[in-house]
Amino acid sequence: MAHKALQSNKKGSGFSKLIINLALAAVCVSVMVMILATAIVKGYQNEVKDKLIGFNAPLQITHLDLNNSFESLPIVRDTIMEGLARKKEGVVFIQAYATKAGIIKTENAFEGIVLKGIGTDFNSNFLQKNLLEGKMPALADSISSQEIVLSAITAKRLELKLGDPVYIYFIQDPPRVRKLKIAGIFDTGMGELDELYAFVDIRQVQKLNNWDQASISGYEIGLKNLDRTETEIMREEIAQITPYNMGLSSIYEMYPALFDWLNLLDMNVLIIMILMIAVAAINMITALLILILERTQMIGLFKAMGAEDKQISSVFLWMAIKIVLQGLLLGNLLGLGLAYLQKQFSWIKLDQKSYYLNRVPIEINVLDVLYINVFAFLICMILLLIPVKMVSKVNPIKSIQFN
Repeated sequence: MAHKALQSNKKGSGFSKLIINLALAAVCVSVMVMILATAIVKGYQNEVKDKLIGFNAPLQITHLDLNNSFESLPIVRDTIMEGLARKKEGVVFIQAYATKAGIIKTENAFEGIVLKGIGTDFNSNFLQKNLLEGKMPALADSISSQEIVLSAITAKRLELKLGDPVYIYFIQDPPRVRKLKIAGIFDTGMGELDELYAFVDIRQVQKLNNWDQASISGYEIGLKNLDRTETEIMREEIAQITPYNMGLSSIYEMYPALFDWLNLLDMNVLIIMILMIAVAAINMITALLILILERTQMIGLFKAMGAEDKQISSVFLWMAIKIVLQGLLLGNLLGLGLAYLQKQFSWIKLDQKSYYLNRVPIEINVLDVLYINVFAFLICMILLLIPVKMVSKVNPIKSIQFN
């Protein structure tokens, strides 16, 4: 009886309807913001990480020395180690590379550059994906390619375009110069790395370093799982087959500051979630308090007729649950809808020089969405028990006389 009477009068006054609608909007907006925040941050973290790994691969094997320059000591290719590495479960590829620092000079400008020599075993998926124009160098088995792939940043600074010849000077004894042709121009958005590297045939670098074809700067090893923990596990496995004169490092060791910064973004998401849940919970508590105060006389009347506090409290609690569920539903529709539209059409852009990306990235994870909904619902329900307890404090005699 109490349940039906309270439900029949649940709309209340215009003021209470306004408060209820505000509470509904608060839950909706909070859930929407939390979904978008997690999707954006996770998307940003993964895209930046993928770009770093695209340049360097998750694992690298180099000469075991303390020289961090691009004029590193060579190692001799170890075909046995290569074969064992390829057989490891979780290894996608292993590729040899060689580096050489030089200067690209035109009539009007010059730029420092690091030539990264690549061979036929090079996994070009990342560069192919980020090619603005042109193609990768043609790497034949017999003839050394005279082509080079430059970044858009370097090409713009030097006023070069596809097909132009470039002259690269190397400070060594005796000094050397190479004339190469621009076969492709890439732009990954990673400004510092883009302006640093250019890609050529590995045999060009070996000749410049006075190395034979068995000498390289190191190996890059691609992995199926790029998670930090899994990468470290694979690092330990690869270390068991790495020769004693070679050093093994992971991408996380090469760029610790950048990965620490990416991990800090999780703290931003946590703060946003706490604030959003707090906003939703406070609005729900306020709405429920107003509903209870508006029905003080009715609560007192039903208490006088023998209704228990538990029965009356459950009515208000169910009304609050309905508001929360409606807010969660609308919040999910808006959050997932906006995330989908951004993922498909990339309407919101970013300054690529500052953020490494030219658009706001989105990665929707079903488990993240589920956790957000469950966590928001549970917190709201726990906090809503506070105003519901006011029902037990209503005095039937005083409330009936209340006007």
